[in-house]
Amino acid sequence: MSQEILIIIYLIAAALFIFGIKQLSKVKTARRGNFTSALGMLIAIIATLLDQNVVSYELIIVGLIIGSIVGSIMALKVQMTAMPQMVALLNGFGGGASLLVAMADFYKEVPSELYVGITIFLSILIGGVTLTGSIVAFGKLQGIITEKAVVYPLQHPINFALLLIAIILGILFATDTTEITSVFQSIGWEVNVVLITIAILSLILGVLIVIPIGGADMPVVISLLNSYSGIAAAMTGFVLNNAVLIITGSLVGASGIILTDIMCKGMNRSLINVMLGGFGSTTAGSPVAEKKDIVVKEVGSEELAMMLDGANNVIIVPGYGMAVAQAQHVVKELMDELEKRNVNVRFAIHPVAGRMPGHMNVLLAEAAVPYDRLYEMDQINDEFSNCDVALVIGANDVTNPAARSNPNSPIYGMPILNVDKAKTAVVIKRSLRPGYAGIDNELYGYPNCLMYFGDAKEAISKLIQELKAL
Repeated sequence: MSQEILIIIYLIAAALFIFGIKQLSKVKTARRGNFTSALGMLIAIIATLLDQNVVSYELIIVGLIIGSIVGSIMALKVQMTAMPQMVALLNGFGGGASLLVAMADFYKEVPSELYVGITIFLSILIGGVTLTGSIVAFGKLQGIITEKAVVYPLQHPINFALLLIAIILGILFATDTTEITSVFQSIGWEVNVVLITIAILSLILGVLIVIPIGGADMPVVISLLNSYSGIAAAMTGFVLNNAVLIITGSLVGASGIILTDIMCKGMNRSLINVMLGGFGSTTAGSPVAEKKDIVVKEVGSEELAMMLDGANNVIIVPGYGMAVAQAQHVVKELMDELEKRNVNVRFAIHPVAGRMPGHMNVLLAEAAVPYDRLYEMDQINDEFSNCDVALVIGANDVTNPAARSNPNSPIYGMPILNVDKAKTAVVIKRSLRPGYAGIDNELYGYPNCLMYFGDAKEAISKLIQELKAL
C-alpha cells in the first residue's frame, strides 16, 4: 500500500474518531459514538496491518490472540460496579505499551535526530508514570491498597527531585547522542543504562504521585491517567512516525485533560491541589467530635412508603453506595412503581459521583432508566426546594452542607447537590460512617433529614413491597 493511500485511510479513521467523540458528548448518541470510534479504530488497524513496514505478522497475530482473549474475559467477567478498576488497568496498559514500544525502537536503532530522542524520552517517562500510577489507582479502588491518602515526610521534595533527575537524564539523552555517549561511557555508563534508569525513575514516580491521593479524588486521578496514556501514545506515534497514533493519542490526551478540568471544577479544587494529595487523610478536622453532635432520626420502610405514596415530586441522588449494592435495577423498579402513582421522578447526578466520570450514568443506563430522567447538578439544583422527597442512595460528601457552611471543612467550597433544601431528605445508608473525605455529613442531623439504614438493594426492595401493599 502506498503512503498516500495509507495517509488518506488514516485521515478517514481520524475523522471517525472525532465524530465519535462528538457523539459521546450526548447521552442519547453515546452508544452510536462508541461504535463510530470503534469503526475508526478497526479501519486504522487494518490499514496498519497492510502497511509494508510491518516486520512480523506472526508476532502481531500472537499479540492479537492474547489481547483478544484477555479483553474478552475482562469484558464478560467484570461487573459494572468494577468498571473504575478496569478503566484504571486499561489506562495502565496503554502507558506500559508506550514505554515498551519506545524502548524497543531505541534498541532497534539509536536515534540520530533530536525530536526522536525527545519523543522516546517522553514516551518512556509518561508511559512509566501512567503504568504504575494506574496500578496503584486500581489497588486503591479494589481495596488492595488503603483508600486513604498515604502521606510521608518530604513527599513533594522527593517527587520533585526524582522528576528533575529524570528530566536531566532525558535532556542529556536526547540532545546529542554522539557526545552524550562518550560522556556516559567516561563514567562507566552506556546510553541504554541511562534509558533504563529513566524508565525505573518513571515507574517509581507513578507510585509516589498516586499513593498520596485519597479515594475522594479517584475520579479525577482516573481521568488524568487516561489523559497521560493518550499523551504517551501520541509521543510513541512520533517515535514510530505513525500519523494515526499521533492523532488518536492527542484526542485522548486533550479530552482527558478537559474532563479532568471539569471534574476539578466540580470539586472546586485545582489540579495542583489534587496532585499534591492528602485530601481524605485522617489529619483533617476533628470528625469524632463532630459525630457526637449529630442526632439522627430514623424512618422505617412502611412510613417511607407512605411518604413516597403521597409525594408529587421525588429526586433520587445515586452514589457509590448504590453501585456497591448493585441496586440500580431495584432503583429502576422503584421509579416505575412511583410513576404508576403519578409521581414525577428525576435523578440528580453530581459530576464526581462514584469512582469514575459518568459512573452513575453507566449504571442507570444498564438498568434502562431513561436518559431524559438524568439531570446534571447545575440543571436540577434549583429544583430541590420544590421536591417533596430527596432520596439519597449511598451518596455522602456530594450532599454534605458543610461544603457551603463550614470554612474549616476540607470540602468547603465544593459544589454539592442541594438535598438539604428539599421538604424531606431521606438517606439510605448502611451506617453513619464518613465518606471518602473522612468527615461526618451535617445533613444527617438536619430537622428535615431521615435515615433509612440498610443495604441499598435490600432496603429499596423492602420499600417497593411496602408500596405495593398500600
